[in-house]
Amino acid sequence: MDTALEPHHDGSPLYVSTQHPQLGETVRVRLRVPQALGELHGVRVRSNPDREPVFSVAERAGSTSGWDWWQAEITVANRVHGYRWLLRLADGSDIWVNARGVFTTETLDSEDFRLVAGSDAPAWAASSVLYQIFPDRFAASDAAASRPAPEWAVAAQWTDEVRLDPPARSTQLYGGDLDGIVGKLDHLERLGVTMIYLTPVFPARSNHRYDATTFDVVDPLLGGDEALIRLVEAVHARGMKIIGDLTTNHSGDAHEWFRAAHRNPDAAEADFYYWRDAEHDGYESWLGVPSLPKFNWNSRELRQRFIEGENSVVARWLKPPYSLDGWRIDVANMTGRLGDDDLNAEVRQTIRRTMIDVNPDTILLAESTNDASSDFQGDAWHGAMTYANFTRPLWGWLSEPLADAGGGLGMAMQTIPWYDGWQFYAAHRQFSAGFPWSIRLGTMNALDTHDTPRFRTRALPDTLPVAVGMSVTLPGIPVVWAGDEFGLTGIDGEHSRTPIPWHAADAASGTIDLYSELIALRRKHSALNGGGMRWVHVSDDALAYVREDGDESLLIVAARADVGIDLPAEVIPAPDAVEQLFGGLVLSTEGDSIRISGTGPDFSVWQTAGA
Repeated sequence: MDTALEPHHDGSPLYVSTQHPQLGETVRVRLRVPQALGELHGVRVRSNPDREPVFSVAERAGSTSGWDWWQAEITVANRVHGYRWLLRLADGSDIWVNARGVFTTETLDSEDFRLVAGSDAPAWAASSVLYQIFPDRFAASDAAASRPAPEWAVAAQWTDEVRLDPPARSTQLYGGDLDGIVGKLDHLERLGVTMIYLTPVFPARSNHRYDATTFDVVDPLLGGDEALIRLVEAVHARGMKIIGDLTTNHSGDAHEWFRAAHRNPDAAEADFYYWRDAEHDGYESWLGVPSLPKFNWNSRELRQRFIEGENSVVARWLKPPYSLDGWRIDVANMTGRLGDDDLNAEVRQTIRRTMIDVNPDTILLAESTNDASSDFQGDAWHGAMTYANFTRPLWGWLSEPLADAGGGLGMAMQTIPWYDGWQFYAAHRQFSAGFPWSIRLGTMNALDTHDTPRFRTRALPDTLPVAVGMSVTLPGIPVVWAGDEFGLTGIDGEHSRTPIPWHAADAASGTIDLYSELIALRRKHSALNGGGMRWVHVSDDALAYVREDGDESLLIVAARADVGIDLPAEVIPAPDAVEQLFGGLVLSTEGDSIRISGTGPDFSVWQTAGA
């Protein structure tokens, strides 16, 4: 079936009558069906209350520009209520429509559309643009130079090369601090970001601070508690949000809880970790790294100190005077999981309950590196920091193929294949299908992060606008990893943590302006902030999709090579009246078709009337 004229449904307001259904509520759902399919002998919704199939008959609700709208009602019977569409064609054959696409055979329940009852994502989440900061490498205040480096650190000057040899790769310290971030907020305003994500700020024995020694204070090397207060106040004064980073899977081996319990079975903290012997000598750790002992969430005392109630770590930093706007949870996919134990749901739901009690207008994002959907069904996490649905497919489509998978960059990126456009489309749809719409809007569209090579390291020539453009226009939260806007490269996660070259800001102005312009596009247009999405073209070198709501439709083309696309005129309303918002491709209409052509790589956006 032609991608441009597929039946379509998603979770946006055009298609679902309420974005926040409650148990027992009746919700109207709508399906857009191309008239090119011919006369239909029936349209039904197959719902799945209590895992038992139930069919509702849909009725034709209207027609517009080559499409018919069908609608039906669903009563939300479960907290996560799955459904899909079934169309009977004139020849007696059936078409199934689910979150993954259009099929001629019965589809999996795991790929159903989902209504989530009681979802509590803050209203600002779906329109956020996130900027990730690694504090040691972002900026240093005047006070930073007066702080002596600790004994574990390898002191570095701001312009020194990042060392990749262990142990310096984790201990090289440049001296960035929180007041340094305050001094660069004008830059973030210029970019247009709305939310800052800080990697950990607690004391540790590494530059990344994922091996915390305590969760009770901000690292004095970053300026201490008062510096965090100053930063949050300055961020809020500019209308931005700021979130912190918690390691709920592990602490550092120098953490006060671990030191109290190690080789001391009688300690109050004795059950906070997984021990391999009665003497509490050997222990489980993250991927066998001994400096990162793993938390045992069977411990009631651990829950009370860390995640549960107003006196917990989770609560403390959300309350005044610190007033963080939420948390990103590190290694969320592994948290609470070891052998027969799977306490992940209990932990994440407890964290969210605590956050709601302190400040319900906070966001909870979680790292999950692969197929994250089973943990992201609206019971706690508002979005995923994941790589399977966007980052890896994008690298596959817009990066140079690797010569081999040996050491260095090859080892860092060996799981990234070389994709054509069809493979990007298939991977993105497959990994996005498992998320309810509201969670998909909170999932992070990252070109790269502090744990990956930088995208630009192996990007195909001139494809940065394509990559950034897709980040800001596909459903989800766009992510700028600090330094990307300066054109930085890095062969792995450690190498990508280069200190920001503020002295080179003028030389990088072209790239900074590109980010600013595309972020402004994202923030200005309602269709990009919660509107629906339809794929209308897929080929090896070009992808086209429509973002739409009742006020506007945006036709978006991402191309890694020269473009020549013909689309049916009915893919967008009023194709003769489009306004080009970005890019250099040319759109023309002739008869019943739209022609898009030009030199690539290119990222182009046109605006027309609402759906």
